[in-house]
Amino acid sequence: MKTEVQLSQLLHEQLQRFWGYSEFREDQEAIITSVINGKDALALLPTGGGKSLCYQLPAIILEGTCLVISPLLALIKDQVDALENLGIEAEFISSELDDGEVEEVFNRCIEGFTKVLYVSPERLKNQEFLRRIPEINISFIAVDEAHCISEWGQDFRPSYQNIKFFREEFKKVPMLALTATATPEVVEEIVTKLSLKKINIFKQSFERDNLNIICQNITDKYQKIKDFLSQNKTAGIIYTRTRKEAEDLTYFLKNSGFDNVNFYHAGLSRQDKERLQKQWQNSHSRVLISTNAFGMGIDKDNVRFIMHLSPSSSIENYYQEIGRAGRDGEESIAYLFWNQQELNEFDAILKNQIPSKEEYQSILRYLYSIYQIAEHDLPEPMFTLKLDRIKSLSKASRAKIVNVLNFLHNQELIYYKNSWSPSSIESLVNGQDIELLPSKDAHFLELLFRNIAGLASGKVHFSERAFCEKNHFDIKLFRERLEDLQKAGHIQYFDGANHAIRFLKPRDENRLFGYYWKLFSEIQENKLQKWKQMKFYVTTQDYCRMKLVLRYFGEKNADECGKCDYCQKKAPAGSNSLTNDILLQLTYQPRTLNELVAILKIHSRETILEILIFLLDLRRIKMLNYKTYTINS
Repeated sequence: MKTEVQLSQLLHEQLQRFWGYSEFREDQEAIITSVINGKDALALLPTGGGKSLCYQLPAIILEGTCLVISPLLALIKDQVDALENLGIEAEFISSELDDGEVEEVFNRCIEGFTKVLYVSPERLKNQEFLRRIPEINISFIAVDEAHCISEWGQDFRPSYQNIKFFREEFKKVPMLALTATATPEVVEEIVTKLSLKKINIFKQSFERDNLNIICQNITDKYQKIKDFLSQNKTAGIIYTRTRKEAEDLTYFLKNSGFDNVNFYHAGLSRQDKERLQKQWQNSHSRVLISTNAFGMGIDKDNVRFIMHLSPSSSIENYYQEIGRAGRDGEESIAYLFWNQQELNEFDAILKNQIPSKEEYQSILRYLYSIYQIAEHDLPEPMFTLKLDRIKSLSKASRAKIVNVLNFLHNQELIYYKNSWSPSSIESLVNGQDIELLPSKDAHFLELLFRNIAGLASGKVHFSERAFCEKNHFDIKLFRERLEDLQKAGHIQYFDGANHAIRFLKPRDENRLFGYYWKLFSEIQENKLQKWKQMKFYVTTQDYCRMKLVLRYFGEKNADECGKCDYCQKKAPAGSNSLTNDILLQLTYQPRTLNELVAILKIHSRETILEILIFLLDLRRIKMLNYKTYTINS
């Protein structure tokens, strides 16, 4: 048994060795020590507080494998890649893996090679998983995004209820629950529903005193963003609600001369995502324009601004997203743009994507009938998803269909793929039997065998584009030819560019139309309530922005931040010496930024620029040209 001093020394050594840090952030060492000492713990750390390190570091110190329960497959994959890049063995089990791949993961865990194993909460009811997991030496269980267990928390996932029952088999294994967005009611639910015993609760204040929040009612958002980026050559993220908005804003800015912007969303290939993420991580001035697909698990210190082209769907989502700015403690800005027409449109969009009970049932009936799935049947293959056909048959809108599909995916009744993934192919014909096929099919199949490594042995991933470039094929005709071979029963082909669906549980209309309809309705009502709270936050002119956020998360006695748009408007003369100094200088005569930096020598260029941007937003000053500021009389 190590002493406290020895353990602390060991933790700092591993922190430096694997992560390159010399010191822990607030509470991290205490949380890690609690886990190593076998205590249950709940860690409430704001975005940027370093949650993942709190289970990854003890995982490499303790014997056995840390089991991490996490709801987001994309985040799981990113975490596994990040750990492997650090030289730490990590694996995940998901519905994307076939039986052979899952078996390989189990074997590496059983043999003691894997230090961190990620699974979704739905996996905890999988019979094969439950049969094999006792063979693994579990060091401790980490529950990420623990707020998902609450019916009134953000992103309620009923499958989190499985954790309590799963833990009955591992009573002596300590559990660490982690979240960045939990109200007091949600905290109470986490403790109760996870059966946390003799728990150590670590809670940091959600206050970020280096964040300057501005909510602005504005019509021409594009021009506002263009003006801001002209003056602010720093790294940031601009969040949009849709992929199209991300692409449209990117093209506008590129056409306006901004070469350092790119869009990022779930429709990109994994290679493109990784390339853009790496470029952004290593840059001091690159801007990503993204849906909320970007940001989870990202740790970049020097993000100087976050912008929301439109309001987020909830305060939890919003605060998590703006929390990605200023992790180094330096002053940073969070803009949120809105207008009343847009809010009204969002009200309508939310309501219009919620199907009636009859529409819900119609969508499900046609979903199963299109793929000829009878009651209690469970087909094995992955199908190309025919959204337009479901829309035509059910008469429901695309938004309602996608809402239902996402719900079924979250309940792990289906696996719904709506983003790019590698294509796969498997030959159903033995190599010796190719000559028995029609000559046209035989010739094409032989070409596939010669050019796709491993095809003779089983299912393999491959690139249609690489194949076509090598063999001078038209890619559209090539895909059609593969589909013809599949219809003929010669191959099993999956086009990774398409939306796809796999059914994970047998069709059970009683459950689908009873229990799951009730659950779906409750989740939709919860979404509407969250949106109402966000709308109030956006439109109110009577409260400090930071104080509203802190009260939402249970910090009732928070002071006003003195920095947000509300506080700036109500601030009396003389309350902010630098602001007053800048206004005084501009009263004398118009000045450039360089002139103000030369006059106000004790303040940094970045700080002065941030104040200028604030004063521009509040319309207390204006720009005479690209570089010169003056009082707005």
